[in-house]
Amino acid sequence: MAGKTKKSKQAPALTHIDSSGEARMVDVSEKPATERIAVAEGLVIMSKATLEMIVSGNAKKGDVLGTARIAAIMAAKRTSDLIPLCHPLALSKVTLDITPDKKLPGCRVRASVKVTGPTGVEMEALTAVSVACLTIYDMIKAVERGVRIEGIHLVEKKGGKSGHYLVTDNAAN
Repeated sequence: MAGKTKKSKQAPALTHIDSSGEARMVDVSEKPATERIAVAEGLVIMSKATLEMIVSGNAKKGDVLGTARIAAIMAAKRTSDLIPLCHPLALSKVTLDITPDKKLPGCRVRASVKVTGPTGVEMEALTAVSVACLTIYDMIKAVERGVRIEGIHLVEKKGGKSGHYLVTDNAAN
């Protein structure tokens, strides 16, 4: 095997850790500003009766889904205040879809976040979904304490050096 070198696959380096192992904020000043989009999802699982209460608008605290949407948008905008080492971003769009699903029973929560900038918005999308799910829980916990928040994950990412990432149905399970 003289003359041949064996290539080893190394795990990608963690970008928020410097060469001495210390946490650091990544320098994105040399990266081009491009359109970047991220989509995340999560589930809030509850009883059929609690879901019906939400859908009918009879929750004592008010409009559960409307409040969760507002909370999610606010959270996406404040992600850098919540997650250490995230860059503050001027988001151009945050949308939140909350779909009641009788089969779960519960709500499917999906956030889409868009920015034109030097870094992605995955954390903003994940934060939006997380806070929407937590807000739904907060607004119904007096009726049902056993509500579960499950499956929060990145569904899609577009833009930047790493390109397009899309979860297939098998990867999400």
